[in-house]
Amino acid sequence: METVSIGNQTITEFVLLGFYVKAELHLLLFIVFTVIYASIILGNMLIIVAVVSSQRLHTPMYFFLANLSFLEILYTSSVVPKMLEGFLQEAAISVAGCLLQFFIFGSLATAECFLLAVMAYDRYLAICYPLRYPLLMGPRWCLGLVVIAWLSGFMVDGLVVALTAQLRFCGRNHIDHFYCDFMPLMSLACSDPSVAQMTTFILSVVCLTVPFGLILTSYGRIVVAVLRVPAGTSRRKAFSTCSSHLAVVSTFYGSLMVLYIAPSAVHSQLLTKVFALLYTVVTPVFNPVIYTLRNKEVQQALWRLLYVKQTETIEGGWW
Repeated sequence: METVSIGNQTITEFVLLGFYVKAELHLLLFIVFTVIYASIILGNMLIIVAVVSSQRLHTPMYFFLANLSFLEILYTSSVVPKMLEGFLQEAAISVAGCLLQFFIFGSLATAECFLLAVMAYDRYLAICYPLRYPLLMGPRWCLGLVVIAWLSGFMVDGLVVALTAQLRFCGRNHIDHFYCDFMPLMSLACSDPSVAQMTTFILSVVCLTVPFGLILTSYGRIVVAVLRVPAGTSRRKAFSTCSSHLAVVSTFYGSLMVLYIAPSAVHSQLLTKVFALLYTVVTPVFNPVIYTLRNKEVQQALWRLLYVKQTETIEGGWW
């Protein structure tokens, strides 16, 4: 195997230890997480297809949702396949591959933090300023916000990975996690990781608390606006939507904050992995359901698309 140099140490690979469970459960967990992973891919692909194929869904809200779906497909695909491999055999990963996984996953997670804040801001403008909304959320502004979210993620985590790559690793090459994450990598460093740790802590505080604060502010103002509407179906629907969104967002941000801002609050590696599962697997499963698959417009777009395909098959026959 080709070796990769980091600092003055040469290491060929890391081994991801994954979950400590009985061997008899490995196949069962492999099947369970494979089904979950397939559900994530299918659910998010349906959203993308619905938004692209339906002219009625060519609005800022669905543009952001399609970006979120695409991001989560990449996001989970950077972690879950290696986790599944760990249930069947020893999951070895080269040093370069480990840093690449850490970079891609971290960048996409950071980008999602910003994108969720953009989506909350979009809903705030749509509900609180309906008449000015088309002007405030024009196509160029929407595209600019999405580009900023994506670029911010890759720039922030590019700096973290660059600092991590300067460290020397020696002794054990076993990472006690199911993917290459920052804290497990720091525990294997034999050179001083304080610069990388301090930089990561500062960036984590900014990239997590600022977007989360914007989300809470946006939804707070939405709630105030909804309370001014006479009680009825519209108010109940708005509260139901806001609470569902906030539940998923809080799970995502909360688990990230615990692991990256206050890691000392987690007293066991097993608990660390459980928190990591919340933002790598759980929220990507619920996001398609919460954000769009319960939405009648998306359902109608998918049914129209299915109906057209069935009609073409009946009229044209099989090729």
